[in-house]
Amino acid sequence: QVHLVESGGGLVQAGGSLRLSCAASGRTFSSYDMGWLRQTPGKEREFVAVISSGARTVYADSVKGRFTISRDNSKNTVDLQMNSLGPEDTAVYYCAAAAQTTIIRNSGADYWGQGTQVTVSS
Repeated sequence: QVHLVESGGGLVQAGGSLRLSCAASGRTFSSYDMGWLRQTPGKEREFVAVISSGARTVYADSVKGRFTISRDNSKNTVDLQMNSLGPEDTAVYYCAAAAQTTIIRNSGADYWGQGTQVTVSS
């Protein structure tokens, strides 16, 4: 069982940066692939980034070069550094844990956080 809690969302102007953090409970954190997904009203939840248990990363094309996902297994955390934000990045961001990266890349997860709102003003 993994419990996920996100933090770090907020309001930022276009071109700005935010760092999201996800704290996980559970002794098996290091064995999970971790990721971030986002959702806007009326749309399906979409994949943003994933980092495997072996620290391999994959990004959605829409955030490649702007977002960086990282994990610290000693602290049971996974972060998402978001730079050059635009209004199109406005969404609720969810932390996700899964046994396989393909689950997260397909916008699924074994465990979800409660979500944190990111709003980018133009």
